[in-house]
This record gives sequence, C-alpha cells and structure tokens, in this order.
Amino acid sequence: MSLLYLHFANSDRDARAQKLARSGAHILVSEPRWPGFFELAKKEKPYAIAVDFSSAPSHALETADYLAKAKETREAAIYLLRVPADRLDVVAKRLPNAAIVTEQELSERLVGIEKQAQERAREKKEAAAAARKSARARAAGGEKAPAAAAAASKTKPAMRLVKSPVVKPPAGKKPPAKAARKPALAARPHAAKPPAKKKSPPRKAGAGKKAVKKSRGLARKR
Repeated sequence: MSLLYLHFANSDRDARAQKLARSGAHILVSEPRWPGFFELAKKEKPYAIAVDFSSAPSHALETADYLAKAKETREAAIYLLRVPADRLDVVAKRLPNAAIVTEQELSERLVGIEKQAQERAREKKEAAAAARKSARARAAGGEKAPAAAAAASKTKPAMRLVKSPVVKPPAGKKPPAKAARKPALAARPHAAKPPAKKKSPPRKAGAGKKAVKKSRGLARKR
C-alpha cells in the first residue's frame, strides 16, 4: 500500500515527503506533470493521492480533478495540501469528495489507513493459510482411503467353494425309488345323452295298395 505525493520539485518537497513517511506509509513522490503522474498512478495503484497546491495551484487543481474522475484512480482517496484561501470555494465545488488537510492531519490519517491495510493483509494471509491447510487435509484423506481399502483386501481371507460329498447307498441295497408322479386330474364327466327314439319297422312294398283295394271291395259288397 502506498501514497502518491504530487509536488513540484523545490527545496521543501523532500522534507515534506519525509514527514509523511514517518506515518509508516510508502510514499511515492512525483511532479504533477502529464502524463508522468498518471502512468505512475496506473502502475502503482496507490490507495491515496496527495496533491500539493503550494506551487502552480491552478495546475494542481486540474491534476486533482483529472485523478478524481479517471477510471483507474477514482477509487483512491484524494487529499489536498496548502490550498490558497482564494481557491477554497472553487476546489470545494470541483472536488466535493476530496479532503483539504494539513501535513499533520494527513500523517494521522495515514497512520489509521496503514493499520487498516495491515489488518486486511493479515486477515487475507490467515484465510489463505487456512485454505491451504484444508486442502492438504482433504488430499491426505483421499490418499488414506485407497490405502486402507487395499490393506483390508489383503487381510480379508479369500472365499473358497467347497463341494458337498455324494452319499452312496450301502452295498446290496437299491436306491429308494423316485416319488410317483401325481395322478392326472380326473376327466370331467360329460352330460348324459337322452335315449334314442325307437324307429318304426319299414313297411313292405305294395302293402298300401292291397289295403286300398280291400277297402274298395268291402264298399261294393255293401
């Protein structure tokens, strides 16, 4: 984590940067000249940017305004140092989210920010260590399971098929006869047929004609 400190080179810049460094923060010093300061900000990705207005305040305002709106640096906190009294209103309108502070105030804020950053880094480190430990435990458990299965298979006795002995009957005796088959089901009785009618004996040929002639003869006699 670092602070980008933008200040034009003069006799006071190095001493001011050293005061800020006492807070424990890593201070990156550069001039607010395009495109050097922006390339450095994209590369280092500082968590805060401090712009000093002691030299060329108009140029410092344009620099701070650009950094506050750029996609790569708009998430960083903006601090403004030594803003002239006649520029306070303009700065407040153009940079409502920037903080106008003194060197002492900025140093105190850097101390708090640095502690928070260290706490977050510690939490991330502990979380990563716990994840690695859990992964090693899972890997060790996966290796032990096949080994235990292999050991169990070695100690377990193999099963053998044993044929039952065939019992032979004593000499001179016949083996018992097989059980007789079950009798077939009785046939279903059919219904009794009615008695056939007796046929009348066939008549002899010419018997009818003789009867007719006989009846005619009797009629004539009368």
